[in-house]
Amino acid sequence: MKSWQDIKKLIAYSEGGILSKHLLKSSKLEAGLFCMAKGTKMSEHTSTREAIVHVIEGKGVFKLGKENIQMLPGVVIHMKPNARHALKADENTSFVLILLN
Repeated sequence: MKSWQDIKKLIAYSEGGILSKHLLKSSKLEAGLFCMAKGTKMSEHTSTREAIVHVIEGKGVFKLGKENIQMLPGVVIHMKPNARHALKADENTSFVLILLN
């Protein structure tokens, strides 16, 4: 695996779906690129790990607990372990998800 990647060149959308691409994995973290087509949703769920979401492009809503966070380019969201969250893409939206060990 390369030691660097151009995220913008990896972004791709499927009609009405969600694509994910593994970026890296180490003993300390795991990172992936998620590309959500306009109108797609991820229902409420949790992760046992601490996580960071960095929005690359698009527009959507990231529901973290009871808070609705606007997903816009450059926004960074921190989630504690077991935090309830859900996502909705109002436009084609891509983000990097980093899971910490």
